[in-house]
Amino acid sequence: MKILFTNFHKRNGGGHVSYILHLLGQFGDHDCWVATPGTSRLFRYAGALAGVTVRDQGFNSRIGRMVPEVRQLRRLIRQEQFDVIHVNASADHRHVMLACLGLPRQQRPRIVFTKHNDHSVHTIGHRLRAWLGTDAVIAVSRYVAQLFVGSAYEAFPVHVIHHGIDVHYFAPPSATQRGEARKALLGVDDPELIVFGSTGGTDYEKGWLELIYAIAGLPDALKTRCRVIVAGDPPAEDITQTIASLQMQSQVIFPGLLDDIRPVLAASDIGFVLSHNEALSFAARESMACGLPTIVSDAGGLPENLEHGVSGWITPVKDVPALRTLLEEILPDAALRSAIAQHSRQRAETQFNLSVFADRTLQVYKSVR
Repeated sequence: MKILFTNFHKRNGGGHVSYILHLLGQFGDHDCWVATPGTSRLFRYAGALAGVTVRDQGFNSRIGRMVPEVRQLRRLIRQEQFDVIHVNASADHRHVMLACLGLPRQQRPRIVFTKHNDHSVHTIGHRLRAWLGTDAVIAVSRYVAQLFVGSAYEAFPVHVIHHGIDVHYFAPPSATQRGEARKALLGVDDPELIVFGSTGGTDYEKGWLELIYAIAGLPDALKTRCRVIVAGDPPAEDITQTIASLQMQSQVIFPGLLDDIRPVLAASDIGFVLSHNEALSFAARESMACGLPTIVSDAGGLPENLEHGVSGWITPVKDVPALRTLLEEILPDAALRSAIAQHSRQRAETQFNLSVFADRTLQVYKSVR
């Protein structure tokens, strides 16, 4: 099968990029192409994969740039005769819709749209894309699937396919790897420290600041043992000032935006994703695959990742007192955290498998051909 993946992000791209790269890694028997801006992380990473063809493609909304971009994309589609185009956001979906308008049926690829976020699909733009440029829909969680109720997309199959991750790449570290990671990130490998790790980014909406507030209010005996590592872009100055006002600046580490996030998870005792809005979360699944007992908020599709009290914990979104109460329960109990960690890894191995994720996605492609 000849498949074109599209993505509009000009730089990092977050979960969209991970999603596409995971599929590319599983579709080695297919002729896979990627159209994405040449400045993007996806362009760089996909270009390094054997058998994957990458094209520099913009997805701008300004008409002066959009028209030549759509023409370029249309030429590619007509020339390469793709079986399926897998779009991943409104911007690239729009360009693909316009590029395919008027193509003879034998030249028009089937268009599969994956919705990665919880933004409304009840807009005029979505109605047009549903009517003119969609053959099937993939929702990354049951929560996201519910957003399609009453929308124009209800005319098409909506498939719930949770993210898969590489559970061999994301795996519990050895004792040596753990010690080296803690020394590199914390300066010491002190067994008395309890380290929280997040790779979900430093945006305020990711909810990690609520964890800082919760830790700041713990009894000193627990508070002084806590360290928090948050990977991503450097946080805004007002956020660092807030951390300083809580006298937590020496306990929060920002390693920056990392190509390899595993050292952060290797150094950690507890993972967390406390987002205010989240469709599902690669970060939560990667944390669990690395054998970390993981705390998630009850926002969006996050609770679909784990079973509360068995493979992790679910806490009310933006509720610092509730989070602090949970910490007071679990931090003194190393045996509980160890048991949760084992279940967390087991759940990742059985439910987050990449081959299942890829096979289910491929079945969607076959269903629309």
